[in-house]
Amino acid sequence: MSKPKDEYLIFVVDDEPLIVSTLAQILKLQGFEVSCFINPLKALEAMQSRAPDFLITDVVMPEMSGIELAIVVRETCPSCTVLLFSGQFATHQLLAEARNRGHDFEVLPKPVHPVEILARIFGQIGPGSGSDGSTGRLLS
Repeated sequence: MSKPKDEYLIFVVDDEPLIVSTLAQILKLQGFEVSCFINPLKALEAMQSRAPDFLITDVVMPEMSGIELAIVVRETCPSCTVLLFSGQFATHQLLAEARNRGHDFEVLPKPVHPVEILARIFGQIGPGSGSDGSTGRLLS
């Protein structure tokens, strides 16, 4: 992936509005385009218009788990990078089911520091991805 940061679309999905809005603000300050969803089914609907470059999602949500969402996104858009996080310890069964379907995901524990999320995003898009030639400054 090598394009300006403002051309990357990041979907943030969590059933906790405060987490969604906070993470969206942080990502927007870094120059990314962000779409926020409290309901994972709404994120899937939005994918019909434009697929995300990154999906950042909670694991345990009503309607659909973040792992189920990640599987659908990966099957629809294989180039999408998925970042999962969860405050629930009991995600092992969901991860095992995903592995049985050929998907191996890492789950970051909540709370996830924004620096960790940004480091993973910048690690995927590489250096020099800013429209001004910078890589973006990580918040600390």
